[in-house]
Amino acid sequence: MLLRSWPQRTNNTVRLLLRGIHDERWPGWEVVIGIETHAQIKSQHKLFSNSPTPALKDAPNTSVTPFDVAFPGTLPSLNQECVDLALRTAVALNADIQPRSSFDRKHYFYPDLPAGYQITQHYEPIAVGGTVALTNRNSAIRINQIQLEQDTAKTTFDPRTRTSSIDLNRAGSALMEIVTEPDIRSPEEAGMYVRTLQSILRAVGASDGNMETGSLRCDVNVSINRAGEPLGTRCEIKNLNSVKFMQSAILYEIERHRALYVQGATVQQETRGFNQDTFETFPMRSKEDAPDYRYMPDPNLGVLLLPPQRIERIRRTLPELPWATRARLIEVHGLSEKDADVLLAEEMALAYFNQVCVDGRNPRLVFNWMIHELLGRLHSANLAFSDNPITSRQLGEVVDLVQSGMITGASGKLLLRDMLASPSASISVAERARSLSLLSDPTLDLDKLCLAAITALPSEATAFQTGANKNVLNKILGWVIRESKGRVDTEKARERLAALLEGH
Repeated sequence: MLLRSWPQRTNNTVRLLLRGIHDERWPGWEVVIGIETHAQIKSQHKLFSNSPTPALKDAPNTSVTPFDVAFPGTLPSLNQECVDLALRTAVALNADIQPRSSFDRKHYFYPDLPAGYQITQHYEPIAVGGTVALTNRNSAIRINQIQLEQDTAKTTFDPRTRTSSIDLNRAGSALMEIVTEPDIRSPEEAGMYVRTLQSILRAVGASDGNMETGSLRCDVNVSINRAGEPLGTRCEIKNLNSVKFMQSAILYEIERHRALYVQGATVQQETRGFNQDTFETFPMRSKEDAPDYRYMPDPNLGVLLLPPQRIERIRRTLPELPWATRARLIEVHGLSEKDADVLLAEEMALAYFNQVCVDGRNPRLVFNWMIHELLGRLHSANLAFSDNPITSRQLGEVVDLVQSGMITGASGKLLLRDMLASPSASISVAERARSLSLLSDPTLDLDKLCLAAITALPSEATAFQTGANKNVLNKILGWVIRESKGRVDTEKARERLAALLEGH
């Protein structure tokens, strides 16, 4: 849909209040950005048919019903699960849910739209208003409206044969279109808004928000103007499917508009695409306005009435929202703001963290093992967190072994590496540690190990004793840890080495 509020609703007072950052990258210019987000609703069936919502692995044109492909005489039937998930989103965004909403037909003619129109909510959306609060920004991003609508089919072009194929699986899938007011002032704010919205959608279970798989797509409206002058002409960049591409497209558009204005030229209102190879935008068509779509009420769908009891039930069953979770992680668990943001940004990580923290485990210790050790090793192996073979119970056992002193921190890392290399649910973590000889051995002679290390590394020992290089103690300590297979207490070994080298 179009950001209808851009010129009409933004009066001078609001504009002055919302005038953003005077960015050093474009001095004297103000950037105005609005985002239309299309989030696929995480429902079992499509919006107006009983066809299952398709998965990526589904063969083309297999998840369809006659209504999805616009067979004559077929009628829509509203999926109430989609309505409830949209209501959860509206409540989370503090939007005003409309007790009465309706559906309209938006007409345009593309091969991926079998009926020649898309069912949406142009005139009476399910919710209006709302806000998304961003970290490090004083004012929230205002939401214009939230509406339900059908997705289109998918067109694929084969450059080898120069032919296009239509996959109707996606046709009719349920979408929420979430439209902001033109409150965003930089590419970075745009990225922060989308990431925050993703976390909200995931928290309430309304959408998985994965841009890589097309579950969340953004259309971005961009304009620039001289400080104190009227708003510039906006251009819309369609179907951006990653935060990185979205920010790059905005940067390109800002510079393109600036160059045109400096040359005395005008910016044409148009719809543009984004080339992911050149990181440039390109014209697609002149920008349509509402009359071009010939909106009309859908005659086959009645009015959607939402009684207060239904809305209140949704409100009562809403899970913890990201800002409340962030506050809990910082205030209750003692994590830093940066650490809390890391957990919130990694899908599935927060639930995993909460599960490991049960039974009174130290949240700070759990975070360090989970993020710095486990997640770090997964990333090194190019694995997503969803591919993690170590259960929360198993990681909790590793933390328990380290915290109780049964294994050292170095042994814990070796144990974790072995668990990732050969995952198994049938072998307990303690048994695995025992088989690797990682359990602490009270019979180990620490003095004997330290003296052997000093003998094995005479030049390093001399460098430490003469004061030429005190840091060389780490190399001698590494020898002790390696020879003991990580079974010695690192700090005790360090202290004993220093004492022996200093003649104590």
